[in-house]
Amino acid sequence: MKLLKGLILCAGKGTRLYPFTRSRPKTLMPVANTPLLHFSIMKFVELGIRQVGIVVHPSQEADIRGLFGDGGAMGVELTYIDQHEPRGIADALKQARAYIAEEPFLLLLGDNLISASLKDLKDDIELGGVQASLLLAEVEIPQDYGIAVIRDSCIVGLEEKPAMPKSNLAVMGAYAFTPAIFDAVDEIRPSKRGEYEITDAIQWLIQERRVVSYRVTDQLNIDVGTMERWLQANQKLLEAKGSKNNIHESVILERCTILEPVTIARDCVLKDCRIGPYVSVGAGSKLENVQIENSILLNGVHASHLPFPVKQVIFGEHAIVAGVLASEEVKKA
Repeated sequence: MKLLKGLILCAGKGTRLYPFTRSRPKTLMPVANTPLLHFSIMKFVELGIRQVGIVVHPSQEADIRGLFGDGGAMGVELTYIDQHEPRGIADALKQARAYIAEEPFLLLLGDNLISASLKDLKDDIELGGVQASLLLAEVEIPQDYGIAVIRDSCIVGLEEKPAMPKSNLAVMGAYAFTPAIFDAVDEIRPSKRGEYEITDAIQWLIQERRVVSYRVTDQLNIDVGTMERWLQANQKLLEAKGSKNNIHESVILERCTILEPVTIARDCVLKDCRIGPYVSVGAGSKLENVQIENSILLNGVHASHLPFPVKQVIFGEHAIVAGVLASEEVKKA
C-alpha cells in the first residue's frame, strides 16, 4: 500500500499569535527567516511524496499561493482545499476527503516544526496491517497537547488537552493514515470545545480494534502556537544549523558585533549594533545603535537608539521603534 499523498492543515486563525497573525496566516510565520509551511513541505519532499494538499481558509489562500504557487519550485504539486470554518483537525480531513480519495496519506499540522524523520510513520502504513501511526514526544506541559496513554507498548487512549494528563507523551502533529480514518471522522461528534478532534477519531479506531501504531522521538518538535514557543523554535532551529551565522550578501554591517548564531535576510542595514545570539532579522530591516538577543524581527523593522538591551521580543512587520518599545506590533514573550 504505497503512500503517495501528503496533507498539511493551515486553516487555523492563530489567535494566540495576535497581532502578528491578523495580517498573515500562522503557517507563514518565519522561523529563522523561513516560513513554517516550507518546513512541512520539505518533510514530504524528503520522503519522495510529491502530491501535497494544503487545507486553508479561503481568506488565506492568496497569501499562501502567492508564496508557494503550485509547488513546482519545491518539487511538489500543491492542491489547495478550502475549510471555511476551523472546526478541528477531523473536520479538515472531511474537507480533504475527495482529494485523498481511497489512498493512504501523511498528515502534518502546518504550525508545527518537526525535526524527526517521518519515514517510520510512512513505513508503518506501507507495510500493511496498521490503520494509523502517530509521532509522539515527551513534553513539559501536557495540558497543551493531545496526550497518548500507553500500556504494554500499545496506545490505549487519547485525550485532547486534558486538565489532568495521564502521561506526558504528546501527539506531535504528524500522522500517517489509511482511508479507515474517514470511517472514524464520520462517527465522532464535536467536543466540548466545539471541534471535531482528531484524537477522538483515533480513539474510535482503537475502540473498533483497528491497529494504531506510534513512534516516540526526542528530536526537536515544537508546536509554534504561542509567542514563547515561536521564540523557542527560532532559537532551536538556529542552534540546529550548527551555530553559524547566515547573513545575506546584500546586508550592510557597520561597526557591528554579531554573536552567532543569527540569520539576517537581504537588504538589511545595521549600524553600531550588537546582535545575537539567536536573532532572526527579516528582509529590509534598518537597525542602528541597538542591542538585541534571542528575538525575532519580521520584514522591514526600523529600530534605533534603544537605551537598553532587548531580549525575547518579537518585532512585527514594518514596526518602527526609536528609544522606547511602544508599538502594538512589538511583543515581549
